Amino acid sequence: MYRLGVSRRFEARHYLVGGDWGEENNEHSHQYKVELILEARNLDPHGFLVDIVEVEKHLDEVVAQFGGKTLNSIDVLSDRNPSIEELATVLQGLFAQRLRSFQLEAITVIVWEDDSAWTSYRTAV
Repeated sequence: MYRLGVSRRFEARHYLVGGDWGEENNEHSHQYKVELILEARNLDPHGFLVDIVEVEKHLDEVVAQFGGKTLNSIDVLSDRNPSIEELATVLQGLFAQRLRSFQLEAITVIVWEDDSAWTSYRTAV
């Protein structure tokens, strides 16, 4: 199985809801890092898993939807607690939709919060 990864960083704000998490219930900022990992058994006729330039374009466009914003106010997260787990789930779904023309077998999204905590979400496609 081949795996290829690309990553980007962005800053965003959020606040946790639905429980008593102390200071996390107040709006605050984090530096996020998103790692996108694509998997497939076969390479294309040129010896590539995917066109990295095209994948980076999608990554930049998706990250731009979240960077500099309050995650709670973004439509895809407005009815969720914007934890890094939920953010990874939402991002993975967006990438699965955007990259469906590639012959991928799995997509993993890893979300880092301030370089101290991370989560990942992987699904077969």
